[in-house]
Amino acid sequence: MVVQLNFRQQAILDHARLHGRVTVEDLAVKFDVTPQTIRKDLNELCDMHLLSRVHGGAMIASGVENLGYAARRQIAAAEKRAIGEAAAKLIPNNSSLFLNIGTTTEEVARALTGHEGLLVITNNLNIATLLYPHPKIDVIVAGGPVRRTDGGVIGGAAVDFIKQFKVDYAVVGTSAIDSEGALLDYDFREVKVSQAIIGNSRQIILVADRSKFERTAPIRVAHMSQINVFVTDWLSSGTIAGICRAHEVEVVEATGEPDDPD
Repeated sequence: MVVQLNFRQQAILDHARLHGRVTVEDLAVKFDVTPQTIRKDLNELCDMHLLSRVHGGAMIASGVENLGYAARRQIAAAEKRAIGEAAAKLIPNNSSLFLNIGTTTEEVARALTGHEGLLVITNNLNIATLLYPHPKIDVIVAGGPVRRTDGGVIGGAAVDFIKQFKVDYAVVGTSAIDSEGALLDYDFREVKVSQAIIGNSRQIILVADRSKFERTAPIRVAHMSQINVFVTDWLSSGTIAGICRAHEVEVVEATGEPDDPD
């Protein structure tokens, strides 16, 4: 079956592929149409499984392959900044921590630049670049192949390197969280590194915005029961909230419920 898109729908899809996420408000202005018209377009694109509906708009539907790193930076950018700032407040000075690959963990790193006496071990070259200029933060980068798409260091060598340490905190991101509380990702090599990070940390802090409840990915990283603190913008999923309560996972909401439900 050939999917037939009108001109505006094709332009919306192209825009989503470029930026990762689109909003009703921005698209209504861009195409000079009503929000109701845009919602109809988005719903039809979602029915074709080309987009997935999220609060206020839609994002590229991707179940087996992640979005590009630049596009991921654009998704929920303000929410990720708030999550990063909230997570950084949980990290005391003079502590050791892992930070894994991800645009949200990158925001945590950005918010840590005022800390002192930190030892940061990461497999994320973007995080290393952010933190190494700060004289009161020591940075160690895991060795191994570098993934060109996002500067992530992955593979067996990185896993072996991570296992040499036992740190105070791990700050980890994830690509998706399913309704059973599984944390999911796309690349098996990256997943093995994240599992090593979780297994060699005393406190696990998960950082993920609410759009991760609306995504899927094929590889299981861990379960919410392995997490100590979950920092999100707003815990919109009652199912995940119940799992957190059942396993005594502390939840930190960085922004709270939006005022403009769509």
